[in-house]
Amino acid sequence: MKPSEFEYHAPTTLAEAARLLATLEDAKLLAGGQSLMPMMNFRYLMTSHLIDLNTVSSLSSIEADAHQLHIGSMTRQRDIELSPLVKRHAPLLREAYQLVSHKQIRNRGTYGGALCQLDPSSEQPCFTAALDGMLTIGRFENDAVQLRELPMAEWAQMYMTPALEEGELLVRVALDIWPEGHGYAFEEFARRHGDYAIVGVAALCTADARGMIDRLSLTICGVAAGPVRLYEIEAALHGRAMDEDSIRFAGDAARELDVMTDAHVSSDYRQHLAGVLCERALRTAFARAQRQS
Repeated sequence: MKPSEFEYHAPTTLAEAARLLATLEDAKLLAGGQSLMPMMNFRYLMTSHLIDLNTVSSLSSIEADAHQLHIGSMTRQRDIELSPLVKRHAPLLREAYQLVSHKQIRNRGTYGGALCQLDPSSEQPCFTAALDGMLTIGRFENDAVQLRELPMAEWAQMYMTPALEEGELLVRVALDIWPEGHGYAFEEFARRHGDYAIVGVAALCTADARGMIDRLSLTICGVAAGPVRLYEIEAALHGRAMDEDSIRFAGDAARELDVMTDAHVSSDYRQHLAGVLCERALRTAFARAQRQS
């Protein structure tokens, strides 16, 4: 198996990469290559130009300010998993990454590459939506890189199709930092460890002074083309106790979701998993929040 013939480009700056993408016809970006290279070898995807982002060092970073965690699109998944900043400000990521493929893949795979691949069952778009991710997108215009921001809620257009226009590339992602001591959990069901989730759930919560639900984030992957944020369930549970009644309410509501079906599992099975995993994730997140409070 060999890819079709292409011309290789190795830019060293974001501006150079964006200019190449804007001026070359039929060009593709190489990030970690864990999905792209097999697709090229099978000739499922063919391109005339391959632009390697691995030499653009400015796209690899993990930084935090008072409100957000900022991660460059070319940051390795394993670096995010092991980052002290991530562990402190977004422990949900550390937990989710332990379910993402295997260490060898995470050593090479990139955060931005996974978001742009946008597999419906990928854990990384799921936790990005759960943390209200804001994506910074760049393109080369007027001899400079022009940036725009897009919320994660608007990222998925259709199956494996992100909201990138022609000539655009993902630059970085900003994730909301939740208060210290918040509850969190990532639960999923997959056929084997390291496989994409059939269904996955990300949950975050905080408690008020009375121990009631003050803030809640609940997101499901594997049920639609992109991650599904369960805003109605979040609103319905606000102010309620962190107890089994609230957990059952969320699980029952998740079982009523309109979900996709495919060659692997039926929609009924996905609905069942959505309910069970929502309950598991909330039970763990509630317990963690209650211990801290």
